[in-house]
Amino acid sequence: MAPPSDPSPSYRVLARKYRPRRLSELVGQEAMVRTLANAFARGRIAHAYLLAGIRGVGKTTTARILARGLNCTGADGAGGPTTEPCGVCPSCRAIEAERSLDVIETDAASHTGKDDVREIIEGVQYAPAESRYKVYIFDEVHMLSEKAWNALLKTVEEPPPHVVFIFATTEIRRVPVTVLSRCQRFDLRRVEEPRLVAHLTDICAREEIEAEEAALALIARAAEGSVRDALSLLDQAATAGDGRVVREEVERMLALADRGRLVALFEAVVRGEAAAVLEAFEHLWLDGVDPQALVRDLLELVHLLTRLRLERGEEAAAALPQAVRTQALELARRLDHPRLQRYWQMLLRGLEELRLAPDARTATEMLLVRLCCVADLPPPGELARLLEQAGDAAGAPAPSQTAPAGGGAETAASPAEGSAPAPMPRDLAEVVALARAQGEAPLAAWLYECGRVVRFRPGRLELAPVPGTPADFAGRLGELLTRATGRRWLVVFARGEGEPTLAEHERKARAQKLEELARTPLVRRALELFPGAVVRDLRPAEPEEGQA
Repeated sequence: MAPPSDPSPSYRVLARKYRPRRLSELVGQEAMVRTLANAFARGRIAHAYLLAGIRGVGKTTTARILARGLNCTGADGAGGPTTEPCGVCPSCRAIEAERSLDVIETDAASHTGKDDVREIIEGVQYAPAESRYKVYIFDEVHMLSEKAWNALLKTVEEPPPHVVFIFATTEIRRVPVTVLSRCQRFDLRRVEEPRLVAHLTDICAREEIEAEEAALALIARAAEGSVRDALSLLDQAATAGDGRVVREEVERMLALADRGRLVALFEAVVRGEAAAVLEAFEHLWLDGVDPQALVRDLLELVHLLTRLRLERGEEAAAALPQAVRTQALELARRLDHPRLQRYWQMLLRGLEELRLAPDARTATEMLLVRLCCVADLPPPGELARLLEQAGDAAGAPAPSQTAPAGGGAETAASPAEGSAPAPMPRDLAEVVALARAQGEAPLAAWLYECGRVVRFRPGRLELAPVPGTPADFAGRLGELLTRATGRRWLVVFARGEGEPTLAEHERKARAQKLEELARTPLVRRALELFPGAVVRDLRPAEPEEGQA
């Protein structure tokens, strides 16, 4: 795609200089281009089009190409509507120069009201001044007010044959359904990174810009699928590098952490070396790295390591320098999926905290320390296996430790010394009785009302997790049982629904007793004497005076 000759000696930014002028020049939108080309070739011109997509993927550019194509007469003056406007006929030149009376472009973000569209509605009835179609382009159309839409709706539904509406929006969900149903909708896709890098490489060759592939990959990733953003970043990087685009300069421009330093920092996290991690972060901070960008980079690294373990990340790893690629591959071999998922979840939550924190630097340091603290924890599956083995050894649970296992918290405590041990509880009811005897009424009450046993054996109690459980519940109960019985106890919150609670058992037994009581002759007779009466409770009779 050769840029057009520019009569003005002033510099034109790359995003404008290389703006497509034919649909075939659009980057990464092949499906839409093919559909529109087929429709135009068959003369199936819709009266309204809706173009949706993120910023910079070509919505407004597509609308302007369609406006030129609808009115293009060809170099010989005998052409019809086309998706490849010639650019030389009077209509194409007038629309390109923005002096055509028949192409009306409106910024809906600044013209949102009913009065703003009234002039358009009045002008629709008049025939084109010099073109085949009158084309109305609405950019950011989701910004129109409800009254403006209501005023425009009928016209959009049944416009005169010489009128075509083209709407563009970045927020398709805010466009009324009544409008969507009246338009041909096209969703412009994000441009994939490899395609965007190839496009940037081509432009660098045309502009005689010396660019490193790794630097272009960083620009493409930062653009997030937007061609315009990528060209703007390339322009900025080329200016900063005096015609050269290098990875180090792009990283500084984007406030990104150097890939090698980022991997080294994460290696220190994996080793649990908090002091080294904070020192590495200090250097990055002084170099101007944005904390949120750093956390996003760490998330991207964890994602890359996960893909490398699945043997699907070779293409992304290839963009890294050789030494960094070797480090990443070694990390991917060392870290299993549960640990990578743990890091991912913590970083993702940390990124949300960072957006709310009053001091981003402090919040990032605390997040990095948290990551270091979980570095030496075994995966949940392995921890559960170790606890099972320790619990089976000599019929006693493992020594004290606190860690997530089976989706819950677990804890153990040391036995008491110098006190007579209580009998070992054989079920939850005896655990509740023991807790009451030890003066722990709150623990006993919680167990009675909420305790659902998943598994029970001497020395180990597994309960189903219940929302609202006190954070220190398992630890307190484990300590109480250990102190009272003289034997180590492990209290675990494990997966599973568990058995009904003691309170549920008692309520069920009481309900059955009341049903049985209601069937006795005496109670049946009483119910007959008092219509509408029901048996609500059962209490033991109080002894008469003189009776024991």
